[in-house]
Amino acid sequence: MKTDSTCTRPAVGIISLGCAKNLVDSEIMLGALASQGYPVTSQAEEADVLIVNTCSFIESAKEESIAAIFEANRLKGLRKRERTQKLIVAGCMAQRFRAELPEALPEADAFIGLDQVGQVAKIVGQVWEGEGQRDFVTPRPRYIPDWDTPRLRLTPAHFAYLKIAEGCNHPCSFCVIPQMRGRHRSRTIDSVVREAAQLVEQGVREINLISQDTTYFGMDHWEQKAGPRQPVDSTRGESLAELLRQLDQVPGDFWVRVLYTHPAHWSDELIETISVSKKVARYVDIPLQHIHGDMLSVMRRETSEQHILDLIARLRAGIAGLAIRTTFIVGFPGEKPAHFQRLLDFIEDARFERLGIFPYSKEEGTKAAGLSGHTTEKTKRSRFEKAMELQRRIASEIAQAQIGTSKRILVEAPGRGRTEWDAPEIDGAVYCSPTLPVGCFANVSIQAATDYDLVAEGGTKPKSSRVRAQAQ
Repeated sequence: MKTDSTCTRPAVGIISLGCAKNLVDSEIMLGALASQGYPVTSQAEEADVLIVNTCSFIESAKEESIAAIFEANRLKGLRKRERTQKLIVAGCMAQRFRAELPEALPEADAFIGLDQVGQVAKIVGQVWEGEGQRDFVTPRPRYIPDWDTPRLRLTPAHFAYLKIAEGCNHPCSFCVIPQMRGRHRSRTIDSVVREAAQLVEQGVREINLISQDTTYFGMDHWEQKAGPRQPVDSTRGESLAELLRQLDQVPGDFWVRVLYTHPAHWSDELIETISVSKKVARYVDIPLQHIHGDMLSVMRRETSEQHILDLIARLRAGIAGLAIRTTFIVGFPGEKPAHFQRLLDFIEDARFERLGIFPYSKEEGTKAAGLSGHTTEKTKRSRFEKAMELQRRIASEIAQAQIGTSKRILVEAPGRGRTEWDAPEIDGAVYCSPTLPVGCFANVSIQAATDYDLVAEGGTKPKSSRVRAQAQ
């Protein structure tokens, strides 16, 4: 969409980088702008004001963000209009490096953080008029969206991400998210359910619940009610289990998928709730990061090897037809060959349906960055490849076992869909008949498989199997 020459407001574009949580922030910014009458464009070169919503989770994400900013600045130089394009740097990198970026990136006209997501329309107006202020970032984010927060979705019509909380209270030694996004703060169940109902009315068939730790949902409210010296128990407030029970009552035919859970907060109540739900996908995303006790301790994961083993057993026993997705970090400071071998043994024994690997990334400002025993890039790469090769074999065996079964899929595009075992953008696909309507559910018969994907009757097998190595 090009800028309407009769419109007095500048056209705004957004380049959104990083995870689904960042994507929702971009959608909220676009919604705020559209609600205030700002024209929105999907073409960066057509924007009068271009916002780069950055990611800064790991070094590669930071590099991608910087490259996007420089490319946006290049577009400013190519602009052949009366007024030069304005560039706003937003998101996690702006929040994380709020003290350094204004001087380090003179190319940017303004910087906004997470608290400014809902205020972006006012800030765009100020920047466009050249009112002078560049740095709008506040030090401790407190913002969370509500059910009626304006939002312009960037996902396909049939699925959406629903952010149920913001921030994180965990002290993981490798992670900068609490520094960027602040303390955990949950929405209310009523707020989430009302937004979910809206999405279903709009035709959404899959709602993906996201936050930094979805299993911590509501627990911050318990603590507020209990007070700092009072015991906390689950009868005091809302929980993810209760949220799922209420989402199960929302009218319509749709899936609910729970992403980004933490192993420390799973309860028998939550497992039972998923097991009896009609709408919650039999899919658990639970980043474990490692299994060896030494590594869990130095990572400050607030859990233990035995706790993880018991949890996996409880999940498998309690939820029929479950797929578990996890991620691990290899090459963490102090990871010895014996630690890595224990991880390989665990992957072999647990047979995760979906698994991703991150080579450790040394991040400025984390406790892990100051640890001794950092491994070489060669060692990290070798361990990454060895672990992924093991998982490729396991995934292939699991996929082959699906041949001859019937699956319910959500059709993503002509000739391609996903099962409830597959989250959007990170997991596998089912290649199906191109005649099946996009955005609808369909029942298909599986006739073939690759390492990571399935082929249904009428589908075309891809020329090569895809490797899904990582997922944030």
